[in-house]
Amino acid sequence: MNKMTVRDIEVSGKRVLVRVDFNVPIDARTGAIMDDSRIRASLPTIKYLIERKAKVILMSHLGRPKGKVVEEMRLKPVAQRLSQILGQPVGVVMDCIGPEVEKSVASLKAGDVLLLENLRFHPEEEAGSEDFARALARLGDVFVNDAFGTSHRAHASIAGITHYLPAVAGFLLEKEINTLGGLMENPAHPFTSIFGGAKVSDKVALLKNIMGKVDCLLIGGGMAATFLKAKSYEVGRSPVEVNALGMAAELIKEADRSGTRLILPVDVVVADEIDSNAVGKVVSVDAIPPDKMIADIGPKTIENFRRELKKNKTVFWNGPVGVEEIPQFARGTQALARLLPELKATTVVGGGSTAEVIEALGLADKVTFVSTGGGASLEFLGGEELPGVVALRDKGKL
Repeated sequence: MNKMTVRDIEVSGKRVLVRVDFNVPIDARTGAIMDDSRIRASLPTIKYLIERKAKVILMSHLGRPKGKVVEEMRLKPVAQRLSQILGQPVGVVMDCIGPEVEKSVASLKAGDVLLLENLRFHPEEEAGSEDFARALARLGDVFVNDAFGTSHRAHASIAGITHYLPAVAGFLLEKEINTLGGLMENPAHPFTSIFGGAKVSDKVALLKNIMGKVDCLLIGGGMAATFLKAKSYEVGRSPVEVNALGMAAELIKEADRSGTRLILPVDVVVADEIDSNAVGKVVSVDAIPPDKMIADIGPKTIENFRRELKKNKTVFWNGPVGVEEIPQFARGTQALARLLPELKATTVVGGGSTAEVIEALGLADKVTFVSTGGGASLEFLGGEELPGVVALRDKGKL
């Protein structure tokens, strides 16, 4: 990564504003954090700053409050969890800008940590307001972006603030860029990518960019229905992206031209409806009933995918291959997840719901890397520049 990091600047005694991605799932009934992996992901940066006697000011969003104060989306539970993990108090304020916040920041001592309130309580955050960015910048001497998961957004706290403070990358952002960039630039072969999830259209840029760089593409999830339809299979009542059929057909042709083997399911689990009471049935892809919907890949496909994956030195996975939130349709996704630690390969999971599956199964520390960015991972691997990364200082520049 050709960007300066927190290692490249003096932080001792300085007010260091750190944009983190603490958008963690919180139980609506109890207010308890259900998965703190995003908090833990930024610990190396936070601990580095504490050890060097910086005054650490963290800022994040949580949920989608749409520019209004939503009590259930306050960051106090996050501050409490971070305090437990760090073993030291983490202050929390009731807003992210303004005189009261500035007073709290002014009272910080070297090594203290303060978490600002949810940035998205202000509509100016997502609008990329210059005034809001300036108000945030007044709180710090240096800006560190450690929020890869939101770096594809040109928000005030991501890109706007870099116009007013020296801006560098945190360790998590650096690791994300280096790991995901390495997949495109210098992967060990054979290299296979697994793609699932609902929509082909969300992944077109990534699929085009990765074509020819991978030896094999395994396609599952809802998007498999669109690919199967493009190959003239009957897919019943499965949701098909009609507008993406042409794209899918072209991607199939491009795979042939580039020498990438594109492998679709040979059997699937179908059901009348996709809900917790549904009963699945395994059928061949050339025998999908017109009144059924695809809900998961079938056992023969799981075995085919398993056989392919065992040949590889690099594996990248983005998107579940079934409706993983419903247990009877999660078998394909869970089977692949449990296979990853067994592979003698670099295994990278591309964020989003795939990362949630890996975390839920307790496998996060058994794969090479789990990205914290869903949409950011897709855009970066699709060859797009991320506003939050572009805005950081290049190495060698003061």
